[in-house]
Amino acid sequence: MSSRAAPKVAVLMGGLSAEREVSLVTGRECAAALRVAGYEVVEVDADLALPARLAELRPDVCFNALHGRWGEDGCVQGILEWMRIPYTHSGVLASALALDKTRAKAAYAAAGLPIVHSVMAATAEVRQRHVLPPPYVVKPNNEGSSVGIYIVHDGANGPPQLAQTMPDEVMVETYAPGRELTVTVMGDRALGVTDILTSGWYDYTAKYSPGGSRHVLPADLPEEITQACLDYALRAHQVLGCRGVSRTDFRWDEARGLAGLILLETNTQPGMTPTSLAPEQAAHVGLSFSDLCRWMVEDASCNR
Repeated sequence: MSSRAAPKVAVLMGGLSAEREVSLVTGRECAAALRVAGYEVVEVDADLALPARLAELRPDVCFNALHGRWGEDGCVQGILEWMRIPYTHSGVLASALALDKTRAKAAYAAAGLPIVHSVMAATAEVRQRHVLPPPYVVKPNNEGSSVGIYIVHDGANGPPQLAQTMPDEVMVETYAPGRELTVTVMGDRALGVTDILTSGWYDYTAKYSPGGSRHVLPADLPEEITQACLDYALRAHQVLGCRGVSRTDFRWDEARGLAGLILLETNTQPGMTPTSLAPEQAAHVGLSFSDLCRWMVEDASCNR
């Protein structure tokens, strides 16, 4: 970072993915918090002219508030590495690895972390037959925010009618029943465990609509499960090579005890909206939203 009194931070937001609207909210919230923290802030909608815009602005740091493909899959991170602009969150490799669910699960398995069975299958085949015995979940291999999730319940009459917008190949994963838990990791520290309560599946609407879900923090869990969640989330962060802030999601089947705790995925750029989980967990350990954003800027670098 330069020595100027008020470092210039470019908040990258919007972008080209299915999560554009959420990213715009995240970006506006983070930009406001960074202004409170004393930074000179420029909000940048990350379109195809992004490299030229950054060359014109010459920011000291890029705060990456993008979500989904092109924003948290290593693509933007590669641009910033090439331009030698320090940036927040994870680097090229960790970002690409975490958003590719199949490869991330292979890394988890190699580290001894608990996952459920899954396969990659042609979307056309998934529309025609049960690729796995129900119940199972169908989802894109490289999207976040529960975009394009289908649950096929036990006893379903037939395979799912997937939207035409689904990619040509999808992940089909054995359904993991139980409670929805999540842990934010900040640097080398797991902050806490949140229990996410909804009236149904924790889908895109439940995540981003006010009242769509209720967050219980700290989660009311047996100490063994709390400690396992914290341990698994930190290990997932480390095995993927994440930097800055990440959030790892779990399902826990109470009837099976520790054996019922399953790691679902790690988000390298958790949402920073009014209903988001990472800011809540930071507040729980005494960090205001502005302090959290400041920490991320101070943590920014190249070669991540």
